[in-house]
Amino acid sequence: MFSKILVANRAEIAVRVIRACKEMGIRTVAIYSEADRNGLHVRLADEAICVGGPKAEQSYLNIPAIVSAAEITDVDGIHPGYGFLSQNAHFAEICESCNITFIGPSSRAIRLMGDKLAAKDLMRKTGIPIVPGSMTAIKSKEDALNTARRIRYPVIVKAAAGGGGRGMRICHNDGRLFNALMTCQAEAEASFGNSDVFVEKYLEEPRHIEFQILADKSGHTVHLGERDCTIQRRHQKLIEEAPSSALDTKLRRKMGELAVRAAKASEYATVGTVEFLLNRDGTFYFIEMNTRIQVEHPVTEGVTGIDLIKEQIRMAAGESLGYKQDDISLEGWAIECRINAEDPTNGFSPSPGRIVTYCQPGGRGIRVDTHVCAGYDVPPYYDSLLAKLIASGETRQEAIRVMQRALDEFIIEPIRTTIPLFRQIFRDPTFWRGQISTNYIDRLLGEGE
Repeated sequence: MFSKILVANRAEIAVRVIRACKEMGIRTVAIYSEADRNGLHVRLADEAICVGGPKAEQSYLNIPAIVSAAEITDVDGIHPGYGFLSQNAHFAEICESCNITFIGPSSRAIRLMGDKLAAKDLMRKTGIPIVPGSMTAIKSKEDALNTARRIRYPVIVKAAAGGGGRGMRICHNDGRLFNALMTCQAEAEASFGNSDVFVEKYLEEPRHIEFQILADKSGHTVHLGERDCTIQRRHQKLIEEAPSSALDTKLRRKMGELAVRAAKASEYATVGTVEFLLNRDGTFYFIEMNTRIQVEHPVTEGVTGIDLIKEQIRMAAGESLGYKQDDISLEGWAIECRINAEDPTNGFSPSPGRIVTYCQPGGRGIRVDTHVCAGYDVPPYYDSLLAKLIASGETRQEAIRVMQRALDEFIIEPIRTTIPLFRQIFRDPTFWRGQISTNYIDRLLGEGE
C-alpha cells in the first residue's frame, strides 16, 4: 500500500481523495495555485506545495511543476482526481518513468480510450453496438457530406479527442454541417491540441446511461450498476441518479455485461466508466469510456456501499478485488445535483465572487461533497462546481423528496447558483415520472441547440 500520495487536483475532489487517504492511513500532499492558497484541500493535507499561478495552465496543468513537487515530497503515488491531467496519457507516462504510481489506468489505456475513433473501432471489433457514423477523421466537406447523407440528418460533429461537451455541434442540414465542421475543428484544436473530428447520427431523445467499472491488474473486472446522467445542458451533466428508472433487470444485465467486455477489451485496470446512449425502444450504443473517477461517483457509492476512491487506490497498489459480480447488489436510490456558481437565469453565466452566507443541508439521507464555506472567494479560473448534493432514499420518490427538502435548506449567498433551477426540476411532474431525455433541460427552459 502507498505511504504518501500527491493529489494533483483542487476543490471538492481533492478534499474527497485526501479524506479517503486519511481513513486508509496514507499521508497526503496537496498542490495548489496562487488562487487556492487558502483552499480546504491545502489545510487538510499533511503537506502542501504551490505549483504556479492562478490559471490552470500555470499550475494544475503544469506537469514539470507537479512532478517536481512529487519528487521533492517523496511520494509513491499521484492521484489525478477528475479533469485537469486525469486523462492525460503523457502525464501518466511521465509518472511511470519516474517510478511514481499513477492512480488510474495505464497510459496505453488512456490513449486508446481517449481517442473516440479508436475506441469506437475497438468496440465494433468487440461486438459492442456503436452509433452509426464515420469511423475515421473527417478530412473534407465532401467526406462529411457523404457521411451525413448516408446516416441521414440530424447528425452531430464531435472532436475525436474531445470531452466535456466541447467540440460538438448538432446539424440538421448541409449548411449547418459545413459551419459546424469548421467550428468544431477549431475548437478541438484549441481545447485538445487535436483538430480531428468525426460525424455520427444524432439520437434525438435518448437517455445517457453509464456503467461504473472496477478492474484489478489481474484482469478481474466487475460493474457496479448504472448511473442515469440524462439531465444535461449543452452536453454538461447537471443531475445524476442510480439506478436508472429506464432499465429493468434484463437490460441492466445485458448492458453491464457489455460494459465489462469493453473494459476487458482495452485491458483496463482501475475505476472507469463505460457510457451508452439508450433509445426508448431499448436499443443502445456505446459512445465513450471515461478513464478516471467521475464527478458523479457518489451516487454509485450510495446504492452499493462501496468506496470508489479507496478501491481505486487499492487497485493501483496491486490489490485484487475482494468480490465477484454476483456479490454486487443495488440497494435504494441516490440522486446527485451539481451545485455550480452559475446563473441559470442569464444563460448559465459564471458567478464568481465571495460567499458571505453558506448553510448546507443535513439530516438523514443527505451527503454534501464540497470545499467551500462562508467567506470563500470563488475564483474565476476554474470549473464552477461548488458542491455536490447527494440525496438517498429507499425509492426514487423518497430520494426526490429528500432532495427537495435539502435544496430548500441549502443557502449560498450572494453569488448565483444552480439551486433555483434544481428546485424547479424537482417540482416538475415530467421529472417525477422519469419521462426524460437529453433535451429535457432545453425544453424546460425553452432553449434550443
